[in-house]
Amino acid sequence: MQKPLLIKIVIIAVLMALIGIPLSMIQSTISERNAYRDQAVHSIAQDSVHEQGVIGPVLVVPYTDAYEEEQVLDVEKQTKKIVKRTIRKKILAFPNGLQIKGDVDTDHRYRGIHKVLVYRGQFAVAGDFLLPSLDNLPRDKTDSRITVGQPFVALTIDDVRGIRNIPVMQWNERKIEFEQGAGLDSIQAGLHAPVALDNWKAGLSVKFSFNIGLDGIQRLQFSPVAKNNVVTLKSSWPHPQFGGRFMPSPKDRKIDENGFAATWDISALATNAQQQLMTNERAANAPATAVAANHAPVSNLDHFSVGFIEPVNIYSQADRAVKYGLLFIALTFAAFFLFEMLKQLPIHPVQYLLVGLALALFFLLLVSLSEHIRFELAYLIASGACILLIGFYLSYVLRDWKRGFGFGTGLTILYGVLFGLLRSEDNALMMGSILLFSVLAAVMITTRKVDWYKVASPARADTE
Repeated sequence: MQKPLLIKIVIIAVLMALIGIPLSMIQSTISERNAYRDQAVHSIAQDSVHEQGVIGPVLVVPYTDAYEEEQVLDVEKQTKKIVKRTIRKKILAFPNGLQIKGDVDTDHRYRGIHKVLVYRGQFAVAGDFLLPSLDNLPRDKTDSRITVGQPFVALTIDDVRGIRNIPVMQWNERKIEFEQGAGLDSIQAGLHAPVALDNWKAGLSVKFSFNIGLDGIQRLQFSPVAKNNVVTLKSSWPHPQFGGRFMPSPKDRKIDENGFAATWDISALATNAQQQLMTNERAANAPATAVAANHAPVSNLDHFSVGFIEPVNIYSQADRAVKYGLLFIALTFAAFFLFEMLKQLPIHPVQYLLVGLALALFFLLLVSLSEHIRFELAYLIASGACILLIGFYLSYVLRDWKRGFGFGTGLTILYGVLFGLLRSEDNALMMGSILLFSVLAAVMITTRKVDWYKVASPARADTE
């Protein structure tokens, strides 16, 4: 390789490395702005309500197990004493069937320029319990004395600040108002409704129903603790994000521009939620962990969720765009280099640098504009400004407006492809691979007859 060509390639490589510095600074700025947005979400959640998770309702029967046992005081003297022990216990009974129907509306809350999606839901809950037997409660000793306490229906809610009303439960023919606190050892947050012991018959089916209004931010979660769980949610939000261990039934899921409707139909055979909740209760009731285990969120149990989240995160989109920044600059510099070699029209390193900086500033323009207007419009304005600036500049650098227009057209195609990559994350690798292959093929076809030894030779420039 001739020395002038080698020097030119080295200079271009150094310029690309230098332009990588502002690109990394822009990427750092995007990360900081994304962190500010996360702080805004946290601030709104602290001031209003967090994400919501719901477990239950669950029928809880507390009781005490009292017995006496001998305790050895001195082995040598064989002194003993009788010690009375009373242990608090409870049994959990889960609904035989549980149906939840919810209508959820969404709104926005703002912290500065950042907006966060919040929701307001109204839920109708209904189902039935099969009353457990109170005659054969688990005990530590066969002669211990069992005293049954006040049974209650527990409903755990992650953030009780989101409860808008005081629910009243229809328990067979009775109406019972919910009270504060879930009453569980592992989860304190929530509500409970005390039920009477009179007319308690093992195996008796008791129907229940109540309505509850619940507010939250971004995500709503349920844990399927019933034998048969059917949860139906409707909302005007057209971009739900379903998550957790269970997806809504395909035949009962509809998503369009007017919102979504989805139904989850889950049986106890498909989930360990009941066992997980009982395990958490036993662990929280153990002396070693009774103080520490005072809260177990829904995420610790099998659950499903729906997210009310903006489909386009401008910072993740801008961050992905910056990752293509060096590729953009490399393609542009390669085009300059080929033009310079083939047309024998020298382009100064400073001109390389200015065009590279203009390409880098596109990404900063993109994130700053998208904080105030729609991402698509911000992309159009930022790319349009850069294309016009670079096309205008190159029409003078290359001494022909047609050449400047040609480079501007090429940049327009590149920005169009980049937008396609950003909008189609699932196909980004394939589209990026096709782009690189197409560029390489175009370069190889264009330069297939070029004698690079002659192009790089200073003698050629002298003879011409």
